[in-house]
Amino acid sequence: MLLKKKEEIINILSEVYSESKEIDAGISQDVADKAESSYTKEFLFSLSDTERKRLFMIDEAIKRIGDSSYGICQMCQNNIGKKRLVVVPWAPNCIECQEKEEKESP
Repeated sequence: MLLKKKEEIINILSEVYSESKEIDAGISQDVADKAESSYTKEFLFSLSDTERKRLFMIDEAIKRIGDSSYGICQMCQNNIGKKRLVVVPWAPNCIECQEKEEKESP
């Protein structure tokens, strides 16, 4: 599952890169076109940033498989629920610790 998701993200990042190049290549004629082009590029780059973060988390999960710590919460060392790992296979924390971390984050 992790390798499949990693491949999907790499494909998305590749598409985003190609689309951003196409936007750069297009010549905007007026202010509205320039604004739309700028917004589109900003959206594409924010998407790619999110995907890059997810790709990093997938790589970390793959490393945890290698060192036999996959499925163990990195905060409390308890097992991560199977349902959570099916939904978010790159999850580093159990639900309880993830919720606690999100509450503490600004």
